[in-house]
Amino acid sequence: MSEPSAPTSLPESQAASRGRPKDPAKRQAILDAAKHLFLAQGFTGTSMDAVANEAGVSKLTVYSHFSDKETLFTAAIEAKCANVMPDLLFSLEPGVPVAEMLQKIGEAFLQMVYNEESLKLMRLISALGTQDQTMANLFYEAGPMRTRHAMIRFLTRARDLGQLQIADLLRASELFFGMLLGGCTHIQILLGCSEPPPQSVISEHVAEAVRVFTRAYGPA
Repeated sequence: MSEPSAPTSLPESQAASRGRPKDPAKRQAILDAAKHLFLAQGFTGTSMDAVANEAGVSKLTVYSHFSDKETLFTAAIEAKCANVMPDLLFSLEPGVPVAEMLQKIGEAFLQMVYNEESLKLMRLISALGTQDQTMANLFYEAGPMRTRHAMIRFLTRARDLGQLQIADLLRASELFFGMLLGGCTHIQILLGCSEPPPQSVISEHVAEAVRVFTRAYGPA
């Protein structure tokens, strides 16, 4: 059964309140509730009514912040990514060594990937498979695709500043993140066969990936 759409008619007093500033605390409560329920029940199994109850707000309040369940799920993923990897992280000012920023990007990326909520979500999506394809598609667009696009913009900037020489930006981005994930290492952690490494190990691993990357794409 599909999720009902947002109410289309409101009492006059409620309609008039539409122009009022939205409460950021309620928005955050809705996002927190949504993350909890999506992780526990999946996208299909989560209703806007359940989110409203979990957040302690009315269903109308949920719809005043998020027009539908797809928008809510996307916002929850984007908020998680932006908290760990904000757009500012992918900026490169003249005179700032590209290796310095790559180190920051790499460490933030692995912190996000190895976060317990991220691991739970990836395990849930893998377990559901095609039973909840909408959840998988929305997650990919709001998470991995967002990060990839941000990285391509960063690499373009580094190339324009003469710090890197890259012909294929997409491939370079994939190679960088591929080195960070480390092949079997990420799979072992995702499957629960091993725990995420400590910060010191993450920093060393990222530093090695940055050295390899800048040797390959550094100016001649």
